[in-house]
Amino acid sequence: MQNKARLELADYEAESLARLQRAYARKWEFIFMQAEAQAKVDKKRDKVERKVLDSQERAFWDVHRPVPGCVNTTETDIKKSSRMKEPHKTRKSVYGLQNDVGCHSPVNTATPETKEPTKEELRQQILCWQAQLERHRLKMSKAADSLISYSQQYTEYDPCFTSLEPSNPWTSDDTTRWELETSKEPGQQRVRRWGFGFNEVLKDPAGREQFLKFLESEFSSENLRFWLAVQELKKRPVREVATLVHNIWQEFLAPGAPSSINVDSKSYAKTTHNIKDPGRYTFEDAQEHIYKLMKSDSYSRFLRSSCYQELLQARKKKSKTLF
Repeated sequence: MQNKARLELADYEAESLARLQRAYARKWEFIFMQAEAQAKVDKKRDKVERKVLDSQERAFWDVHRPVPGCVNTTETDIKKSSRMKEPHKTRKSVYGLQNDVGCHSPVNTATPETKEPTKEELRQQILCWQAQLERHRLKMSKAADSLISYSQQYTEYDPCFTSLEPSNPWTSDDTTRWELETSKEPGQQRVRRWGFGFNEVLKDPAGREQFLKFLESEFSSENLRFWLAVQELKKRPVREVATLVHNIWQEFLAPGAPSSINVDSKSYAKTTHNIKDPGRYTFEDAQEHIYKLMKSDSYSRFLRSSCYQELLQARKKKSKTLF
């Protein structure tokens, strides 16, 4: 009744409600009337008191009936168990947790008094728990809304839903549209698409060029040049990899490099270790760090910059003039 006013029930909540209705079908009307009376009493309470009671109720259900997919807090904490001096005393409850979350790895289920688990069995347990912790849950309604908004955003770029000008090259012999998409003079649609996400800028050659000019004005173009160099490294033949890795290291990461980039200590240490055995993915950690840095910082400033806004307005005026 409380959730109905602000959002719909989750799938597991709706299933629990239906199960209760079937179990108490004869008394359901009486139960509903009691719930309505309780809700009216709660509304008359002080605001602070309502918040306290609400938090207590949420804590109660989180402990005694957690959301599907969450670790049951009545079980022993896995991290605390691993830090204990005598973890074998709590191993029974840990095994019970594994069965609850649905892990089916071949772990020895014998009692600790009869046989100790091997290192391989413990490793499989840890991998299973990590997979459970990394699982993300999302309501179907939220996923549907995201899909609808994404479809609406890209509808005008999909030739299956929108008639294109020039004509669709897949249904005609006219390649003008492909030539426009690869040209260095982007149209208004392409420029507007750069604002959809950072990947849209990186995918478009003209977008990369404009973004590089913007970074040069901020004296941080080495970030994009490093990212592009690593992307190119992944495409090169094996015989060229060692030389390219050395060149990238000397230009961007070595002490006193001419185009030194700013990476965190963890990524730098991992890259320093990888450089001993060069490969296509030697700079993977450093590249990911630079990507996140550009996406969270430089990209937002690029969209607000005068160069992007002027380019966007210029393309709009040009489109109006053509029509």
